Formats: sequence, C-alpha cells, structure tokens
Amino acid sequence: MCWFTKLPPVLTFELSRFEFNQSLGQPEKIHNKLEFPRIIYMDRYMYRSKELIRSKRECIRKLKEKIEVLQQRLERYVKYGSGPARFPLPDMLKYVIEFASTKPASESPTQSAASSTLPLSSGHCPVSSPTSKDSASEEGCPQDVESPFPEECLHESKAQDTPLPSSRSPVEMPVHPAPRTVTDEEISFVKTCLQRWRSEIEQDIQDLKNCIASTTQTIEQMYCDPLLRQVPYRLHAVLVHEGQANAGHYWAYIYNQPRQVWLKYNDISVTESSWEELERDSYGGLRNVSAYCLMYINDKLPHFNAEAAPNESDQMLEELEALSVELKHYIQEDNWRFEQEVEEWEEEQSCKIPQMESSTNSTSQDFSTSPEPSAASAHGVRCLSSEHAVIAKEQTAQAIANTAHAYEKSGVEAALSEQKEPAPQKALPPETDLAEQSEQPPKAPDAERAAPPHSAVSEVEIPSVGRILVRSDADGYDEEVMLSPAMQGVILAIAKARQTFDRDGSEAGLIKAFHEEYSRLYQLAKEVPASHSDPRLQHVLVYFFQNEAPKRVVERTLLEQFADKNLSYDERSISIMKVARAKLKEIGPDDMNMEEYKKWHEDYSLFRKVSVYLLTGLELYQKGKYQEALSYLVYAYQSNATLLTKGPRRGVEESVIALYRRKCLLELNAKAASLFETNDDHSVTEGINVMNELIIPCIHLIINNDISKDDLDAIEIMRKHWCSYLGQDIAENLQLCLGEFLPRLLDPSAEIIVLKEPPTIRPNSPYDLCSRFAAVMESIQGVSPVAVN
Repeated sequence: MCWFTKLPPVLTFELSRFEFNQSLGQPEKIHNKLEFPRIIYMDRYMYRSKELIRSKRECIRKLKEKIEVLQQRLERYVKYGSGPARFPLPDMLKYVIEFASTKPASESPTQSAASSTLPLSSGHCPVSSPTSKDSASEEGCPQDVESPFPEECLHESKAQDTPLPSSRSPVEMPVHPAPRTVTDEEISFVKTCLQRWRSEIEQDIQDLKNCIASTTQTIEQMYCDPLLRQVPYRLHAVLVHEGQANAGHYWAYIYNQPRQVWLKYNDISVTESSWEELERDSYGGLRNVSAYCLMYINDKLPHFNAEAAPNESDQMLEELEALSVELKHYIQEDNWRFEQEVEEWEEEQSCKIPQMESSTNSTSQDFSTSPEPSAASAHGVRCLSSEHAVIAKEQTAQAIANTAHAYEKSGVEAALSEQKEPAPQKALPPETDLAEQSEQPPKAPDAERAAPPHSAVSEVEIPSVGRILVRSDADGYDEEVMLSPAMQGVILAIAKARQTFDRDGSEAGLIKAFHEEYSRLYQLAKEVPASHSDPRLQHVLVYFFQNEAPKRVVERTLLEQFADKNLSYDERSISIMKVARAKLKEIGPDDMNMEEYKKWHEDYSLFRKVSVYLLTGLELYQKGKYQEALSYLVYAYQSNATLLTKGPRRGVEESVIALYRRKCLLELNAKAASLFETNDDHSVTEGINVMNELIIPCIHLIINNDISKDDLDAIEIMRKHWCSYLGQDIAENLQLCLGEFLPRLLDPSAEIIVLKEPPTIRPNSPYDLCSRFAAVMESIQGVSPVAVN
C-alpha cells in the first residue's frame, strides 16, 4: 500500500459512474448509491501514521472475524432445524407451548372420563407421547434408539384398542390442533420446561446481538482517535450529472464559506441550496442523477476560512500589481466590457417591469438632455443604455423598498399582489415607531371635516358588509383590497366589537374583533366544501387551519390583517389598526420563527399560483387551445406535487390536473400526426415541433414522477400511433423525420429536456379567484362552456 508524505490543498475524487457494456457494445451509466461525508480525515493514509494504522487494521480484521463467528452462532438459533425449512427456535418452543395448552372444544365428559380411567392390561405397553418424543429429539437424543417395548406388544395394543381416536369423522375433529389426552401434571411439566428453555434461548440470542452490536460500534469508532483527526478535508464542491452515458445535464454544488451555505450553479442560475438537496441529487441509487466528482479542501488552510474572507480583496490587489503592464491593461479593458454587459442586461431586466416603464422613459429623457460630465469622464464615451441602467438600478431599489414596506405593514399577500406603483403619497418617516403612533389620540370629527379635499369622507357599498363611511385619503381606502373576502371579514369583526370598543377602549375592541374573525375562519375551515368551491382560496387562514399551521403563524397572520392600512375608513377602525400595529412591533425574534412564517406564506402563494395555472389551463382547453393549456397544466402539476409532499391539503386535487393533462397530450398528438401525414414541409415541421417542444418533454416529466396507469396507457397510445408509421410506405423525408424524433419519444430519459414555462399570470384577487374557480369547476362537470373575464 502507498502512503502519503504530503497532501495538496485540494483533493479531487473522480467517481467511476460509467462502464462499457460488452453485450450491447455501448457505455452505460452506473446508478449505484454512494454516500460520502462532509469531512474526511486523511491521517489514516499518511506515512507518519503507518504503524498506528496497521495495528488498527489488524484489530479490525480480528473483530470482523469475531463478528462472523457470532453471526454463525446466531444463525443456529434463528434458523433452527435439520430440514429444508428452518424457523426461529424461540418461536418453535412458543408454538409447542400453545399446542400443549390447547384443549379440544368438543370433548364430551364421557369420552374424557373413559380415556382417563381406561385400565391398561398386562398385554398393553405404554407409548411415549409426541411431546415427549419432540423434547427428547431437541435434547440431542439419537432418533434411531431401539424402543424398550417389543413390536408384538405394539401390534397387540393396536388390535385391542378399537376404535382408535383417529377414526373420528372430520366433523368431530377439533377446530384447533390439540392433545387428545393430557393431564394437568403433564401440561404443567411441559410448560415449565419449555418456558424455561425459551427464556434461556431468548437470553442467549439477545447476548449474541448485543455482542455483535458492541463489536460493530468498536470497529466504527476505531479511527475516531484524536491522533487520527489532525488533517481534516472539508467537502467544497460536488459535480452532478443527470442522464445517461451518451447525453445529460451537468450542474455543481459549491460551498460558500463566508456565508456558510451551499450554492447550486445550474447554467446561468445560481441559487441557495441545502445539504439535503445535495444528498438527494448526489448519492445516486434513486433515478439517473448522481455525483461524478468530489472536491475536498484542507480545512486548516487559513485562506479557506471565513475569518480570512475580508482580506481576499487585498490579496487580489497585490497579485494584480505584480502583473505586467500589458496584462494589467488587458484585464482592465476586459473588466470594463463586463461592466457594460452587466449594465445593458440590467436595463433589459428593468424594461420587463411594467410598473416602471413610464417613469423610466421620462427620467431617461431628462437625463439624456443634460448628461453629467463625471460619468462621461469615468468611462470615456458612455452609451445611453448604461445611463438607463443606472436609473433602473435606483428604481429597482425603490421597488424593493416599497415591497418590503408593504410586507411589514400588510403581510406577504399584499406584497406579492403589489402590481402597480401607487400614486404619490405622504409616507411615514422610517424612524417613526408604530407603538408611538398607537399612543396618539384619535382625530376629532372637526379635524376630519377641516381636512383637505383628498381626505373627504364618502359612502361605499361593500358586499356582505353594507354601506360604510370611507376616508379616501392616501393611507385609506383601496377598492380592490376592501372588496376582498379577507377584508370584509375584518370589517364585520370590527363592527361586532363596536360595543366592546366604546365601553373598554381600542385594545379590548381589537381582542374582541380578533376572536370573532378567528372563530369565523376556523368554522369555515371545518366545513365540508361543495365540489365547485374551495374555501382555501378565500382566505390564507383557511389554508393554514386545514393544514394545521403553528398557532403563532396563524395569530400573526390575522393580526397583520387588522393592521392593514385600508382600515382607515373611520376613527374606530383606525384606533384598532394602530393597536394591532403596536402589537406586531412587540413581537420579537424569540417569539416568532420568521423563517417558518415566511415558508408558510410562500406555500400559500404557490398554492394560489397552482390554482391560477390550473384554471387557466382548463379555460384554454375548453377553447381548444391545447398547446397553451398543456404548458399551464404541466407546471401546475409539478408545483402541486411539491406542495402535496408536505400534506394532502397543501395542494389542489391531483387527479383533475392529470386528467386534463392527458387529454391535452392526446389531442396534440393527434394534431401532430395529422400534420405529419400531410407531407407538406411546413406542416410536417410544425407537427415535429409540437412533439419535440411539448409532448416529449411532458412525457419525460411524467415518467420521472410516480406514473399512474392512466398516464402510462395514454403514453403507450401515442407511441403505438407513431410506431405504426414504420410499417407503412411513406415518403423518404418523413422516414428521416420519424427516425430523428421517434427514439426520443420511446426513451425520453436519454437526454435532458426542458419544458418552456408558460407566460406569468398575476394571481387574481381572492374574490375573483373564488368566483372563477366556481365557474370553471361547474363548467368541467358538464354544465356549460365557461366564459370568465
């Protein structure tokens, strides 16, 4: 064996994941499971530890031999017997005890008395019972021992004792096997012996198992010696491959030491990941995804520690200064080009934000009329796109700040549904404390009448609530939010708490209203919904109740509803809103796990997105737009499957999505086949594109998940339809096209296929989404075609 005297800072392990199949004449990927640790200690492979390691290996060898001997002993107990079928010895003794203790159910008293008082003549010879015989054989006595009674005696006994008990008819036989004749003394003696033997054997088995376990643990801890933990190497990167030997997709997991997180590098996408996801994608053994390369770094080198991260920039500058003038000039020019590309990319991204288009255009015109000399001198002649990118950066930062402010004030739901930039309004200073706001006395009615025209009070009709007086100032009424079922419930709860508010104050009014709304939503979650309705779409708390969310998550979510700025429609609601905001401010990190809180709201947001995608797909299907419908249904199914792994009520009904996904697949397959049969170049190309871009990727996703029998039957129908062309006399160009995509249809797992994501749809308001869901569900149940705005 070779020993290392010195190790490099980085160790790269290439895993053998491919082999050549001699019979098929092609390479194949090895999908066997291989686990690897986060930290490996290389001391056991160092030359300085050679003698210690050799002694430990010798000790391990002896311990393994000991385990083999113990296993053989244990096998004799758990697989007892001399025939082909062997059973655990304690179970066999248990069954004998049960047999000896069983009494015949239909034994008459006369028969019992006759059998017990029957005298034995001098010609009769006693015969040992089967139990005694079995016991003797188990004690190791020879089976061929000569009987102490003469054979003639046995024959004479058989001739005189007529009729034998075995001559009973099957009707008279006992239901359970039992001894025909047995005394209490015999039962007591047999049970005592068998129970004692069984206890002794069980104790022997347990001792053997304990000895094997302790020896195994000793082997596992053999290299846990502190002397053998001086050279740690920490896992730094894992390269992953998905697919087969001839094709596939690659990505990497790299550990970010300063941030202490795993990052997933997948093409141009870089996202935070977790050790659990890395294990699932890297160990192999499940699907066709596994790691093929591991990189470990010396954990004791200073430049790999998080404490040294702030000095990396200084080290980089020192290395840059050591370069030649020509190389430094090249690097500076390349960095400048990269900055230009980043700015142009940010400009393209900013143009995709609808709510910023108008402000971007106006600001960019003002900026172009009076360019700043400092910007021009920094990069020479600076293009207009980079100037737009600077503006886009500022507006993006402002949009993020607005979204964060909306989240703090109204929760995740309001932040996610934020679509357009609000009108200019007087914002509260960032340093204003909500608790201080709650202590301010409410404004008098005279002050309200003396307010500017934009703070005027108007009467508004709200469904399920009635007419209310609403202040239409900047921090007040928002029609879309006020018409939502969640806000209607809060308004009703505040109305029910009117007497408590007038008698005991705003805090008591908030508690009363809070309990009213909490009880209403809890009852709504417990009701059995109709087939065309889903109460989870009405309110986030219904979703939380049905999925047993933590109580603190539920209470904070409801409290945020009472802290919504749209409750500024009268003095009572304003006072309750301020108290709710003050209570939210009092909730500290120790009182609430915000990561858990955000995760629950993200799941609900994904649930609403799945519902919208499902409804959109069903509407498009009814209009005959199968291509668009399939894209939405596939993404709805994939996202919904993620939710259903956490609980059956986390997502929508899976069978509905799967049913219409199959229908779209069959319709599109028939359309593609009809286009293929026309032999027109344009039509054939269109049909092949439908197969390559939609049907084959969708089949790939279906096969990689838990495929149902209906999905499998639909896939077989499509495959048989295209395979039927092989036996037909078709044009040469059609044969060529068929030969290109048919192997992908028959085995879509041989390559990585990415399905295009459908256009993003903004989730409807809860009120519109509920009515839309009802209309679509009634429509697919055969009422009438649906038409939803």
